[in-house]
Amino acid sequence: MSFVRTLTGDIDPQEMGFTYSHEHLVCIPPYWRERGEDDLLLDDKEKTKRDVLDFKRHGGRTIVDATAVDYGRRVEEVKAIAEETGIFVIGTAGFNKSFLWSAQLPERLRGLIGDYETYYRWIDEASIHQLAEFVIREVEEGLEGTPCKGGQVKFGTGYNRITPLEIKTIRAVARAHHETKAPIHSHTESGTMALEQMEILREEGVDLSCVSFGHMDRNPDPYYHEQVAKTGAFLCFDGIGKIKYGPESMRIDCILSLVEKGYEDQILISGDTARKSYYKHYDHGLGLAYIIAKWVPRLVDEADRRGLDGERLVRKFFFDNPARCFAFKT
Repeated sequence: MSFVRTLTGDIDPQEMGFTYSHEHLVCIPPYWRERGEDDLLLDDKEKTKRDVLDFKRHGGRTIVDATAVDYGRRVEEVKAIAEETGIFVIGTAGFNKSFLWSAQLPERLRGLIGDYETYYRWIDEASIHQLAEFVIREVEEGLEGTPCKGGQVKFGTGYNRITPLEIKTIRAVARAHHETKAPIHSHTESGTMALEQMEILREEGVDLSCVSFGHMDRNPDPYYHEQVAKTGAFLCFDGIGKIKYGPESMRIDCILSLVEKGYEDQILISGDTARKSYYKHYDHGLGLAYIIAKWVPRLVDEADRRGLDGERLVRKFFFDNPARCFAFKT
């Protein structure tokens, strides 16, 4: 028996429908707010909601909101978007990468975890067990004291390095996964350190088929992708539409190369839409409809040209694979 946990309740995996596997809906990251980076503050629920409705009008059904506690979640606003649009939203327990942790802890968190000044001080002073207990509560009771339960657990590491405190959060998230059976998501900065993260997860006894590794297209290395895929893990290509990091041809070629090597069951697709300038209704960007409305037809065309069945791959990447990846297996 398996289920998917959304902010509005548990559902059968087959109810997910067309799914984006890594997005951000409403969040005000303390790190970026303290530095005046307004583009990174998704602070208008109604504008986000209009983009979600665009996604829905094109056939979208589920969005994974990958916003962890240290990235300024607005849990109840995201839940309201889910309720008002009829879209399923999967929330995220756990942590991001360590450079965000110099930010001040908001008052709402101090009441839950203790009177720590910053995220860094909290994670440094807490034990792995205490951090794991916090993540477990977010999955089993609710995110930040709300009734909205997390549907995946997350950790992150920086560019080409893993700090001691990041190792600590990886271990805490792994132990929370064992307790809750929640799927695991990894933030890899620029697509680096996935294999090194795996070494720690193996030490913690984690089955890597329960893990999705984000930002794989930021490191467009087919050999590297194959090494990750060989472990049975999911690879999330979540930079669709971000031409500043490389053309769509690069991302599509990496994806189809994995398909040709036999790894089509491990591929997830999304946009990691975490800036106002990426959203249509904030700042005239491509918006949440871009992938489903414009990118998918191109993927189908390019797959068909390579002798692959593009429509079948769309079913895999946006329906079947997310339904397996985000399921709690009891």
